[in-house]
Amino acid sequence: MNRTAYTFVDLFAGCGGFSLGLFLAGLDGKFAVERDPMAFETLAANLCDQNPVQSFDWPDWLEKRPWSIEDLLSKHKKQLTALRRHVDVLAGGPPCQGFSFAGRRREGDPRNLLFMQYVEAVAAIQPSVVILENVPGMQVAHARNAPAKTSVRRATKSFYDKLAQRLEDIGYAVEARLVDASRFGVPQRRSRLIAIGVRSELAKRLDGGVARAFQLLEQARTLQLKEFKLPPSISAAEAISDLEVEGGFLRPCTDPTSKAGYLEIEYRQPLTRYQKLMHASCAAGAMDSMRLANHRKDVAKRFAKIIASCPQGIRMNDKSRAKFGLKKHRIFPMSSTDPAPTVTTLPDDVLHYSEPRILTVRECARLQSFPDWFEFRGKFTTGGNRRTKECPRYTQVGNAVPPYLGRAIGIATSVLLDEIAQSRRFDRNNQRSVAAAIA
Repeated sequence: MNRTAYTFVDLFAGCGGFSLGLFLAGLDGKFAVERDPMAFETLAANLCDQNPVQSFDWPDWLEKRPWSIEDLLSKHKKQLTALRRHVDVLAGGPPCQGFSFAGRRREGDPRNLLFMQYVEAVAAIQPSVVILENVPGMQVAHARNAPAKTSVRRATKSFYDKLAQRLEDIGYAVEARLVDASRFGVPQRRSRLIAIGVRSELAKRLDGGVARAFQLLEQARTLQLKEFKLPPSISAAEAISDLEVEGGFLRPCTDPTSKAGYLEIEYRQPLTRYQKLMHASCAAGAMDSMRLANHRKDVAKRFAKIIASCPQGIRMNDKSRAKFGLKKHRIFPMSSTDPAPTVTTLPDDVLHYSEPRILTVRECARLQSFPDWFEFRGKFTTGGNRRTKECPRYTQVGNAVPPYLGRAIGIATSVLLDEIAQSRRFDRNNQRSVAAAIA
């Protein structure tokens, strides 16, 4: 795919969705940083050992375990600095909960400040390109309370504005765009802010500067759909109809982390083009995370009524939620004929389009474009105060960058780096020609 295998490091890597996408694009991974033990276990199980794509070329100086970005910087600053200008791409997606409109959007959320450590890592490594993925809310300023004598709320700078300024201060030109993953072969409406920074002296070599990256991303999107023989958008049914309970067989869940009493779907075969792409390279019976939720009978009956009577593909409105006695604000009865709504970290945000249940982890992974061979580790769910401290499977999937979106970004970035390299060669050849003419 790529004439040159460019290298990348992934910070705030989660379970490895962005890394997988970059591997699929032909890039070589050095290492990934993720602090949560469950998410890192998933990443290591899939991308640090033999797999159908590629594995990290993990350095000897970095213990293969969960790392916080803070610990990495404090204990390995020297090794990171030694990588200076030897890493082509630094990818990362700091936690988004403090920016997300689906959450509380707290300006003081300590997770919001992790981007400062991201910038510190960029300053140490000085890659050619930095890529950051986050929710659109990162680009919207938190409103700050005005003094008591006034009624006007003052807007601070958004965290994206602060990030861009910090990156510019250390020598990067930065652009950002809102990107919808559903346009890239991901069967899910998922709008994300993609920020791309290029070292300033390299950005000057690009026709149009850093904005060239997004022109190339659009080209990569078109080529990806053509290569995979996919339509402009993929519906939820096209993505997960082969995982439906109806017409199939159920068996006791054999996952070692699952409690007794759960059932899972016994897989049959892929039915659509997208399903065949997802199931490629997956050994027979190897799919994990197929466990079905144990809904009470009254809950399943209520879900069936919601699916039958409420508009599908849009969030339930206040009237509908009141009718069914639901206090939860975000509930989407999924449409079979449209891309799924955004997969979140909460499994009860989305209802299946035809069956009275929430989705399995594997179905969520399909909607995120994770291939079926990709295994998820750790427990399935968590609750209460543990939600801010643990990253179970549903959370891992909901937080991930869709691999197909990551793949297109990786392809576009590789072409961008090719163009920079060609510009350098052109300049060197011109210099030689001038020197020869003078001589």
